[in-house]
Amino acid sequence: MARMMGPRFKQSRRLGLNVCGHPKANKRMGKGLGRNDKKLTEYGMQLLEKQRLRAYYGVNEKQMHKYFEKALNNKEGLTTGDVMVRQLETRLDNLVLRASFASSIRQARQMVSHGLIRVNGKKVDIPSFQVAEGSVIELKEKSRSNELFKENYETNFAQSLPYIDKEENFKVTLTRLPERQEIPIEITDSLIVELYSR
Repeated sequence: MARMMGPRFKQSRRLGLNVCGHPKANKRMGKGLGRNDKKLTEYGMQLLEKQRLRAYYGVNEKQMHKYFEKALNNKEGLTTGDVMVRQLETRLDNLVLRASFASSIRQARQMVSHGLIRVNGKKVDIPSFQVAEGSVIELKEKSRSNELFKENYETNFAQSLPYIDKEENFKVTLTRLPERQEIPIEITDSLIVELYSR
């Protein structure tokens, strides 16, 4: 299983985003350390956007390149960047995070890997599993009494996205595939496409 290792606070400062879900992660941003404090070349900007997108979804370089290749060959009439981000957004570990079962992408990945998540009633323990439109994602019944999961779900229950329908009992439905403008990430997709198209 691919994992992004390394100091998470340092990564948060470098990329200018909270990659670990910790409330203090971006408060340690110092002058000269943030992404806006450095002059970057065109290649540097493209590389930074790719690293930020990877950090958002917790994927490694090999996985990222596969998503790009699939998006490049799409026949949906959408831009390569839109399709790539949609594929990443509909990964199971990411939807577990969006469903508020977890507080970070790492926690979501661990929950999936440990077999705590059900998709349409069946256990799925592959974080990169692509969730289809209309699928129901739920937390394993035995895990619903876990205080950490309850706190995550109850605290963020109101934070919903237009393509996810939440229910009270740790159950969410991916009602439709997300549109690019609905996905809550601050990334310039075109820079990543340009980088991979070199």
